Amino acid sequence: MTPDLVISPEVARELAGISREIGRQIGLLVDRAGRVDSVIVGDPRRIVISALDQARGAAGRLKGLRLVHTHLAGEDLSEDDLMDLLFLRLDMMAAIKVGEDGLPAMLLRAHLVPQPIDGLNWVILPPVAPSRQEHDFRSLIKALEDEFARIGSSGKVDRNRDRAILVSVTTVSRALAVESMLELEELAESAVVTVLDTVIQRRPKLNPKLIMGKGKLAEIMLRALTLDANLLIFDQELNPSQIRSITDHTEMRVIDRTQLILDIFASRALSREGKLQIEMAQLKYLLPRLGTRDDALSRLTGGIGARGPGETKLEIDRRRIQDRLAKLAAKLKKVGKERHHRRSRRRKRDLPVISLVGYTNAGKSTLLNSLTHSDIVAADKLFATLDPTSRRLRFPRDMEVIITDTVGFIRNLPAELLQAFKSTLEELDEADLLVHVIDIANPAFPQHIKVVEALLKELKLDKIPCLKVFNKIDLINDEEAKNLARQYDALPLSALKPETFDLFFEKAQRMIAKKLS
Repeated sequence: MTPDLVISPEVARELAGISREIGRQIGLLVDRAGRVDSVIVGDPRRIVISALDQARGAAGRLKGLRLVHTHLAGEDLSEDDLMDLLFLRLDMMAAIKVGEDGLPAMLLRAHLVPQPIDGLNWVILPPVAPSRQEHDFRSLIKALEDEFARIGSSGKVDRNRDRAILVSVTTVSRALAVESMLELEELAESAVVTVLDTVIQRRPKLNPKLIMGKGKLAEIMLRALTLDANLLIFDQELNPSQIRSITDHTEMRVIDRTQLILDIFASRALSREGKLQIEMAQLKYLLPRLGTRDDALSRLTGGIGARGPGETKLEIDRRRIQDRLAKLAAKLKKVGKERHHRRSRRRKRDLPVISLVGYTNAGKSTLLNSLTHSDIVAADKLFATLDPTSRRLRFPRDMEVIITDTVGFIRNLPAELLQAFKSTLEELDEADLLVHVIDIANPAFPQHIKVVEALLKELKLDKIPCLKVFNKIDLINDEEAKNLARQYDALPLSALKPETFDLFFEKAQRMIAKKLS
């Protein structure tokens, strides 16, 4: 087949004749060298293209494949044809109108454009007889890809990292949606994902199938094509049916907020217990999603959303997952007993326990380091600490305590994670005092307080005395810090400045003494 033509007249004639003879549409996927990649046989009205894997025809922003198929009823390019063109990133969608005599009458063609024209993401070229095609197919596609690259270029993107568009489809106010999206950006950056764009759509009601409308998904796919994105991350948790529907319409990898958080935890867990907990959470998340289309899952092997047990998703059936979960539960129970013995030994020494709690990235680890002169890993990123760490702390008034750092909380914490980490969070049951560390410099801190307090209540820890601490006061105005601390009955300090700890020591020691008396 001549690479410069969409389809050679000889092949068009042969394809039309066979299609008329069997009474079914026939399609050819053809690469840029003119080689036939695959043959698709449909019914009299349509063909169905299986999702194309990442390896086939990957030639740039466009897929490097064109579809040429037959139309037996004299119809023009259909909406399904044009959606396939967009969602599968085809170089071109072409249809041969087949006459009653089995000869090709007209060749219909459409290709994508980098920016919508009259609200459409494609251009339909004038019909032409297969024997009168212009010899410029390859140059046309090259020009299109160059234009996609030019419009989408915003500096060099590291192609060794996932390149994502973040999507939120929500019924809440725009202000809350924006706030949640900013947090999703932080999560993506923590997972070493390059965020290329964000899309927020507010709807009175979520689409139960696609979560958004098909037209909006088409817009996102064109944006992904322009920016050369390879990953969609949804801020909402997608159910198995929605994942299947979205992946039916696009060959891109699709994950949700829950899977992103699980992925971050999988990459950060260091202790044996932490790794067991994460694997259990991942398997519980995967279990109801085994019914989704195989290729939707296979796209997740390697890269974001596929760490830990993800590499063997397709090989694990429900029974094996249940067996593995039972083994993990037994191991965690054993580790939990060991943790209980450690707590018992600590209790025998009659040392009071302070536990630091708070929203992720509030500065708990930094505060623990400053208080105890330790060097626990503390970083300005979400979920830098997963494994609980305990240190001794001597108060100025000759009191010694155990102070413990815990995993940070986050809004919409995946239920699987909360359940998996319950054994770790049992550490908090032993606390004589909870110190709720709050990042006062974060504009969303009031919402963060509500999230933490709600989770403490859910874990039945709200009866333990709690001291609110406003951290990072060095990042805001002194007077504002004092007013906010007064309003929320909190102590202002900076974990980076030990000279701000005096009030904390005084009140914490007084609250512990009251609890123990």
